[in-house]
Amino acid sequence: QVQLVESGGGLVQPGGSLRLSCAASASIYSYAMAWYRQAPGKQRELVATSSNDGNLNYADSVKGRFTISREDAKKTVYLQMSSLKPEDTAVYYCRAHTLSSGAYWGQGTQVTVSS
Repeated sequence: QVQLVESGGGLVQPGGSLRLSCAASASIYSYAMAWYRQAPGKQRELVATSSNDGNLNYADSVKGRFTISREDAKKTVYLQMSSLKPEDTAVYYCRAHTLSSGAYWGQGTQVTVSS
């Protein structure tokens, strides 16, 4: 079982940057890692993924602005967010997944983009 703890959220002005971190309690080497977000009144949506073999994918809405990365030795996944927009405001969640273990979720971290 893997426990995930997100951090790094906060209030930022439009055009600003934030880096989110997701710290895992166990090795994530074999896991596909992902960031999701959920805005008030909306469904949770996929933001970015990092497979265990190095493939990266992004939602169209964040391509060119967000970067997902991972340091398996530190059991940590990051989401670097730049050129933030008010519509990026949401609770951001980290997910770890394998076919055999299923999915684990963190508790989320709030990101608010506002002037």
